[in-house]
Amino acid sequence: MSESLFGTDGVRGRVGLEPITPQTVMKLGWAAGRVLAGAGKGNKVLVGKDTRISGYLLESALEAGFSAAGVDISLLGPMPTPGIAYLTRTARACAGVVISASHNPYHDNGIKIFSAEGTKLDDALVAAIDRTMQGEMTCVESSRLGRAERFSDAQGRYIEFCKNTFPRSLSLSGLKVVIDCANGAGYEVAPRVLAELGVDVVAIGNRPDGYNINHDCGSTSLDGLRARVLEERAALGIALDGDADRVLLVDESGQGVDGDQILYLLAGHRQALGNLGGGVVGTVMTNLGLQQALAQREIPFCRTGVGDRFVHEALVERGWLLGGETSGHIICLDKGTTGDGIVAALEVMQVMLETGEPLSALVAGMEVFPQETINVHADGANAGALVESVRVRAAVETAETELGTRGRVVLRPSGTEPLVRVMIEGEDVGTVDRLARMVAAAVDDARNAG
Repeated sequence: MSESLFGTDGVRGRVGLEPITPQTVMKLGWAAGRVLAGAGKGNKVLVGKDTRISGYLLESALEAGFSAAGVDISLLGPMPTPGIAYLTRTARACAGVVISASHNPYHDNGIKIFSAEGTKLDDALVAAIDRTMQGEMTCVESSRLGRAERFSDAQGRYIEFCKNTFPRSLSLSGLKVVIDCANGAGYEVAPRVLAELGVDVVAIGNRPDGYNINHDCGSTSLDGLRARVLEERAALGIALDGDADRVLLVDESGQGVDGDQILYLLAGHRQALGNLGGGVVGTVMTNLGLQQALAQREIPFCRTGVGDRFVHEALVERGWLLGGETSGHIICLDKGTTGDGIVAALEVMQVMLETGEPLSALVAGMEVFPQETINVHADGANAGALVESVRVRAAVETAETELGTRGRVVLRPSGTEPLVRVMIEGEDVGTVDRLARMVAAAVDDARNAG
């Protein structure tokens, strides 16, 4: 374990393979317990999960590890990731742990850890946990073992938090909305939040069986939501991912609305009301169209690396409030500490009510540049080395020369899967597709060359 277990969004992988094995996850719980309890923020952790069948296994492994470190455990059961971040902060826990692989298929799982403040762990704490993992796992004496309990009314407390982010002066009564819960962690909470605010809710993807999380549903597959929005003649559709920390939308005509477009409409409305609070933070994957649309409104914009942790860090550093990713992680720092799919959807509905405009009109002012992303399997190769190989760099330079100043090439190893992600952006769909395939082929050739 000489390298860090942590990627851009915690520890993630296929269940049964390292590092997502019972023994490693148990030791991770022990190491995290030793480090986080020693930080002086208390001696209790919250543990929540999404709906994957492996959640039971990993929950038990973490519980054993934390107990061996002398840390008490409060079990939340299925709960959206942002809900766990919120409860960690309000329950004064020393950490919150999420068992989820987000948008990945059911056979994957992962561990995310929030600090006592409800934010992703900083580099120093991650490094301390990694160092502790190098040592031999020990166990405190019996009198100091951690105790486990169920957290009473976890869902109810988070539901009230979500509702309280929506202005009491507005009413969603009669607004018809289709919500796709991805058969994931938001399957109970999200429809309840909307219903209690008066929405006419049509819920789909809300019958998890342990295996169907993200399967042809949720933010990774909008087709079913599009069809249902049109069938129901709904005002919009909401698509969560497996742990409900990100959201994509479908407008009243069935067109998809991604995270960049959500940022555009939120930033424009906040600017008009005088409460934007600075600028907008995106990532290297953010569409060039958002950058240009914000520039036209004289709204500052900056890019970070991929991952809502980096977006959050940039917001805090600049004192800004709004940021997010194309994939739908939307952070409103005046509402919460992390990406929250439910809260972001409520923000959009607030804009619709206050402007009287349909969703399609609210995003019409942003030109979306064609983008093509191809994921190339690394298959055990060093993804970082593939990105830096001579043939891949040559392909990237060729693409950048052809695109000039009206396009971008982004090549990066995935932080959550064994992939190299190739993204090309430009004005012409055909050119973007051709160049993406060219660069992806170069990555594949470099992998095969060994």
